[in-house]
Amino acid sequence: MSVNVYIAATLRGFADRNNTIEGSGNSVLSVLESVRDEYPELGSVLFDESGIIRDFIAVFHNDTEVLGDFSKTVKDGDTLTLIPAIAGGSGEKEYLISDERRKSVSLDDAEIDRYNRHLMLRDVGVKGQKRIKASKVLIIGLGALGSPVAEYLAASGVGTIGIADTSKVTTGDLHCQILHSTRDVKRPKSASARDKIKQINPLVKINVIDEEIGPDNILDVISGYDVVADCTDNYRSRYIISDACAALGIPEVYASIYQFEGQVSVLNGSSGPCLRCLYPAPPPGGLVPTCAEGGTLSPLSGVAGSLQAAEILKLIIGGGQSLSGRILYFDLWNNAGRVLRIRKRETCPVCGSNRGIIDVSDYDYDEFCGLKEVEGEIPVNVIEADELAKRIERGDDITIVDVREPHERAIHRFNKAVVIPIGQLARRQKELDPTKDTVFICREGKRSILAINTLREAGYTGPMYSLKGGIEATKNIIFSNEGAWL
Repeated sequence: MSVNVYIAATLRGFADRNNTIEGSGNSVLSVLESVRDEYPELGSVLFDESGIIRDFIAVFHNDTEVLGDFSKTVKDGDTLTLIPAIAGGSGEKEYLISDERRKSVSLDDAEIDRYNRHLMLRDVGVKGQKRIKASKVLIIGLGALGSPVAEYLAASGVGTIGIADTSKVTTGDLHCQILHSTRDVKRPKSASARDKIKQINPLVKINVIDEEIGPDNILDVISGYDVVADCTDNYRSRYIISDACAALGIPEVYASIYQFEGQVSVLNGSSGPCLRCLYPAPPPGGLVPTCAEGGTLSPLSGVAGSLQAAEILKLIIGGGQSLSGRILYFDLWNNAGRVLRIRKRETCPVCGSNRGIIDVSDYDYDEFCGLKEVEGEIPVNVIEADELAKRIERGDDITIVDVREPHERAIHRFNKAVVIPIGQLARRQKELDPTKDTVFICREGKRSILAINTLREAGYTGPMYSLKGGIEATKNIIFSNEGAWL
């Protein structure tokens, strides 16, 4: 049987940049095994050392998630879609905002004028707008996704908006984080967001959460909100938010973006699946690059964030087809998109029949997300940017290996570096001299650590170092022979 296998952007580097490849077999597993045989680097990402498909890969047969049943029969012309973690709707009138809360608010003449285009919509009207005014929404993350979410919820008249982000605005944020402007650089994002929201709609009440959100305080932070918008950019935060929302029964509107592709879903909605149902585990650290490492098209965050805002409003108003139990996956560059069904896992430790995670404060998210050093694991040696500069200046006989993607190297490169993508390291290790010090570089110093561990597993014994902070750490360093190296 010939089956089309769609490869998400984060995995295409392991499949010669193909977005669709052809597999063969009579079952989902046999098709994926044929893909592994043709693309060994992709196979090493899809399958673990025991030949089991990894948990951070969501596999869809046509439009339905497989959920571990990889023996499922496939037919000629079927499609398998592979979507890694980067996270059926119902038209029933299950109001998130009760009639009592709706009736407790009113709209004055100024509000009727401000929201008149909402009031003209039969599915919104006065009752829907009053539900919007009575609602409380928490936005966690005020970057690329949080920007359009905050702006559209404020413009729509959400009564109370909570904003949580402890980072500061940088120049590199401005190309897609439209909530902030040039004059906000170095300001806390929460302060910049508060000012912008007030400019858009002074009627909105704003709660600023200026503390780092973690397992110990997440339940207190989200308690009392009707909806939580996950606009974060790391797996640890995503799982903490989803687990806490599931524990309190609060719907979570999830989105993620990478390069030209986005994902949007409603998790925990109407007792639907949570993030762990979709992705039981995150990918190993450094394997799947973030948008900060892989880049993102500026309007992509606007599209994904706007979809998040729309899903939030649908939940509040109580109409339309929600993305609860479904995930919208879209590719702006190729004008493609699909709505795929996701199902609740009975074995899910958070929302399944036998819950194993009762209290998020007792769960070790650092270990779950691979942020802890494994006991007995050999630590990775690092080299500071200034020390590398000194060794280059002295003319030391060292090897520098660049594991970044081609488009990243076009921006900032080491011309004398050996270019070997992570997926090719194991089979190309003979190109390295084990008698020399080898320094691995990437954008932020995460993938270089993965590269070293990959080579260790492949049996390479030469001395290896990860450039701490990656290329970003070298921006302020001037080399006397800069033309030769950078």
